[in-house]
Amino acid sequence: MSIDTLQTLIPAYARDLSLNLTNLLSETVLSDQQKWGAFLSCAHAVGVPAVVRHIEAAAAQVITPEAVTASKAAAAIMGLNNVYFRALHLMQNKEYEKMRAGLRMNILANPGVDKVDFELWSLAVSAVNACGLCMDSHEKVLRNHEVTAVQVQAALRIAATVNAISAVIRAETALTAS
Repeated sequence: MSIDTLQTLIPAYARDLSLNLTNLLSETVLSDQQKWGAFLSCAHAVGVPAVVRHIEAAAAQVITPEAVTASKAAAAIMGLNNVYFRALHLMQNKEYEKMRAGLRMNILANPGVDKVDFELWSLAVSAVNACGLCMDSHEKVLRNHEVTAVQVQAALRIAATVNAISAVIRAETALTAS
């Protein structure tokens, strides 16, 4: 399995990350689609090739091709939205918040999977990208759809773990390349 191979890339000093990955893979508070979509969307959001490759191979064995595509789309659209809306939130001049964004976001209307799953992945990617405004917005939608705090937390734990594993592997790859 590609996750086993991914874990071999995690050095001993980051053993906690490997243990967290193992625990999250056996998490049952999310459906398989929600869980694997969160892993995949976060891997794409961070963009470390080895992590993306291994998580995508593992996810493709569990979720549909449509869910794979939608989870990648969540990473893509949140990459856009998180920068734009985080900037609006951080800027002191609130005039920009009143302006039409003028950015295409059609995928939000029809993501190709259950809206709740897409919202969960969008929340996880927003955590990776540190957009508090987007995290609040997606969390509110999820809670309105009766997604529990424990389920939201599971998506955030996946985001944190994928981000940390990606950072370690990126650093280790850079060291071996130099």
